[in-house]
Parts: sequence; structure tokens; C-alpha cells
Amino acid sequence: MTKRFWNLFKVSPVVLAATFFVANSALAAEVNEQVTNVAQLSEAQDSNNMSQVTSVSQFSDVQPTDWAFQALQSLVERYGCIAGYPNSTYRGNRALTRYEFAAGLNACLDRVNELIATATADLVSKQDLATLQRLQEEFSAELATLRGRVDGLEARTAELEANQFSTTTKLVGEVIFAASDVFGNNRAVPGGNPIQNLDSNTTFSDRVRLNLFSSFTGKDQLQIRLNANNTISNAAVSGTNMTRLAFDGNNNNSVVIDKINYAFNFKDAVRVKVDASGAELYENVNTFNPDFASSARGALSRYGRFSPIYRQGQGGAGLTVTFNPKGPISLTGAYVARTANDPTVNNGLLDGDNVIFGQLSFQPSKAFNIGLTYARTYQSDGAANNLFQGTGSIFSNNPFGNGTRTESNNYGVEATFQFSKLAISGWGGYTTADALTGANAGTDADIWYWAGSLALRDFGGEGNVLGIIFGQPPRISGGSIKNVAANVNLDDDTSYHLEGLYKFKVSDNIQVTPGLLVIFNPEHNDANDTEYVGTLRTTFTF
Repeated sequence: MTKRFWNLFKVSPVVLAATFFVANSALAAEVNEQVTNVAQLSEAQDSNNMSQVTSVSQFSDVQPTDWAFQALQSLVERYGCIAGYPNSTYRGNRALTRYEFAAGLNACLDRVNELIATATADLVSKQDLATLQRLQEEFSAELATLRGRVDGLEARTAELEANQFSTTTKLVGEVIFAASDVFGNNRAVPGGNPIQNLDSNTTFSDRVRLNLFSSFTGKDQLQIRLNANNTISNAAVSGTNMTRLAFDGNNNNSVVIDKINYAFNFKDAVRVKVDASGAELYENVNTFNPDFASSARGALSRYGRFSPIYRQGQGGAGLTVTFNPKGPISLTGAYVARTANDPTVNNGLLDGDNVIFGQLSFQPSKAFNIGLTYARTYQSDGAANNLFQGTGSIFSNNPFGNGTRTESNNYGVEATFQFSKLAISGWGGYTTADALTGANAGTDADIWYWAGSLALRDFGGEGNVLGIIFGQPPRISGGSIKNVAANVNLDDDTSYHLEGLYKFKVSDNIQVTPGLLVIFNPEHNDANDTEYVGTLRTTFTF
């Protein structure tokens, strides 16, 4: 084959250049042979899209000193059957297959026939035509196979397009099955001594989320999420929110739309996200805990996912703007109003519960990232305040009692160090809260929290992760509220959160995560016995 192949090129440099044309004509049938849906087909076609050129100078990687320059120039100027890539390259050094050669040869023959039919046959020499005809005979089998593959691909593409869900929208699903139990001698109590045994039953629950992602320009995204779950919080039996799971929540498996948002770019320098409902800061910004941030594929506990500062203003509507989102230094600002859709007094977009958020991120490399975060939160009266959305002690979440307007300033620092198979993340935060109304008006509270996590990737197999998380959940450590005589919920001691888990990758779509959560001195009260939460979570994605 080799000798016969090269003998064909002793006749004309035009034919020689044809082979280089073929080498860059990455046969679509070969690339798309394993395409299984329209999205993959589009991606494969885009990556090998060729465009006709009228001058060899249009190729940035072809120079007049190149040995094949004259042959390429001849093919462009005489026959116009040279194509290049969208980035103005020719990629003349690529290897080619017989199928690729046949595809390019066929394209040149079509161009020659076109020239003949339009009375421009004088541009084609008899010697070139004879050589091309010999090449066509030599590769007749490959040309026939090529035509069959193209016909089959066209039929397959037509069928996929006729039956696809949408040309602009894709469905991404996630299902969690979870078995869990809380263990311990007594039920935790804020302040004072435990008053009853911890009597918990083993539970089995689920959560289902269906996300509809739509894009209209290729750089924007409209998200509509449907949610159904029946995972009841275990805080009712443990006596503390510190034992809560990452994915708990219960609507009796009724399907609800819990999130609607739209994100788009301004010239790639600014990323804007508008949340109409279900706004969550931790889904809009970097939380610097990549291995454990997800509620379905990350930490098993609520506190182990990320710093509580990202839970400020959870829910409602909001706007998030990130400047220089792809750069080493980025700045994010956000405003979230939890009761934006409520027109009654002390609610609405500006008068109700809201948070003003800012974060400066330094991401010079994948190995090291650090963030400086601030959130100013206002919570109106009328309901139990919840400074950290059920993370930490009961006292730290509601230090001043129900019906109190509360304002807080939250400061945080977060960092991630990622090595080849090891990732170390951590955060620390400080909150100062002030009571504006109510019986404790004028008092304040100082709240601290911190945590660190270690992830050993590919432990026991590719895609598996062994993780450990240790820290102190939010605790009131000072402030005038601790001096109020009637307050029996003082955080006088310190709770510690210890979590071990192993994320086992069964397949690309199934992950099984067993783990154990240990809470020492629950509710920051050393009179409370240590509590344990064993959990087995299975996550399906599709």
C-alpha cells in the first residue's frame, strides 16, 4: 500500500497538497460515530467545522517557507477546494486515515466537476485530472463506505432531532435514597441537663430534583427546578440542629417549583444572575469547599458543606453580579430579599428580610484559592429569627427571642489548597448581631465558628473520595445578651463537629456515601452526651 500510495504523488504538487487538505478535514462520520444525542453531535461538528478559504495567506500556521506552500497555493487559487479551521489554522502536520483521505479527495473531485460544468475546464490539466481519477478508483471502496456512513448519520440525526426534548433545554435529574439513625444516651438540651432519653428510629427517605436548563445564546442559562422530598430533620429527636443532614427537608414528596433564575454575561467580564425565587448565595458564588459543598454528592451533614455565611438570606429573590468571573481575582456583590413577593408591612423587596453580600476571591491557580466574605443581614419581626438557617446552636440562631428585629454583620475567610490527590479546605467566621426591638432591644451577641476538611481523592478507586470534616458550629461567645438573667440558653461550653465519610463511585451516574457524624457537647453544653448520626446516602444522577 505504501509504495502504491506514494507513486500517485509523483505526478503533481496539486495532488500532494490534496493529501494535506484531507488531513485537516477530520471526517465528520468518524468523529460522530459514537454520538448518542443531538447535543453531542453539535459539539462534535463544531470542533471539526471547516470553512472555505480563498488565499493560502489566510492560514496562520502556513508560511511561504513551508515545503508544501506552492502546492497549497495552487489548490486554493486554481480549484478552491482547501478548507481551514475557524481559528484560521490549517494543521498540516496531522496524520490522516484512508477514510479522511477519501473524504478530501471526493470534495476535490466535486469541485473539479463543478469547474468543468461551468466551462472552466481549462483550469484543470489533463495530468491532474488523470491522477485524480486514478485516486478515485484506488479509494472507491473507502468512498462507498464513507457515503454509507454519512447517509446513516444523517438519518440518525434526523431521528434525534425529531424526538428530542427541546432544542434549547436539557433535563438534569438527581435522586437521593438515604437511610439514617441518631444514637446517644440522652436528648440534647440548650443550657441545663438532658431531661429525656434519645429515642430515635432508623429512617429511610428520599429527595428528587429535576432541573430544566435552557440556553438561548450559548452563554446564558435559565434554570427551573422541581423538588420533592420527605427527609424529616432529625433535630426533633436529637434536640439540636447540629445533627441535621445536608439534604433534609420535607414536603411529603409533593412536587414544587422551588427555584427559578436566569444568568447571563456582559462581554465575559461580568456575570449576572437574577433569582426570581429560591435564591441561595452558596449556589451563586464559590464556597471554597469543592469536595463537600453539594448536598447530594458532598458532605452528609448540613454544617459540613460550607461556611454558614453563605446561608445568609436563604430563599426569596435576589441579584448576584460577579466581576471578572474567569480571572484570578474576582469580586461578587449580591442582594437577596427573602419576602420579596409579599406586599404586606415589613415585607417586600426592600423592607423585609434581606441580605447585602460581598466576596473578594483570589484564585491564582487551581492549587490555591482564598476568599474574603461579608454579609449584612436584616431580619424583621413576626417570626423566629434564624441567623444561620438552622446551623449551629439554637441560641446562636435566635439569641434575642421571637418577634425581634435583628441586624447582623457577618465576616468570613475561606481557603482551599488542592494538590494532586489531596484537597484541604477550611473556613472561619465571626458574626455580631444586634437586637433592634423586643424585650432584649439594645443587646448584642458575638458569634464564632470554624471548620476544616480534608479530601483524599481516588482513594480505593478512581472517582472515590475519603473525607474528614472537623470544626466548631456557630456559638455565642460574648456580647451583652449573655448577661441577661432570664437567659437559660447560654453557650457556656463548646461543641465540636466531627464527620467521616467515603464517597464511592459505582458509575458515572451512581454514588454511594456511607458516613458517621459525631457531635461532642451538643448545643455547646458539656452536660449533654455525645451524639452520633450514621447515614448511608445513594445518589443517582441523569
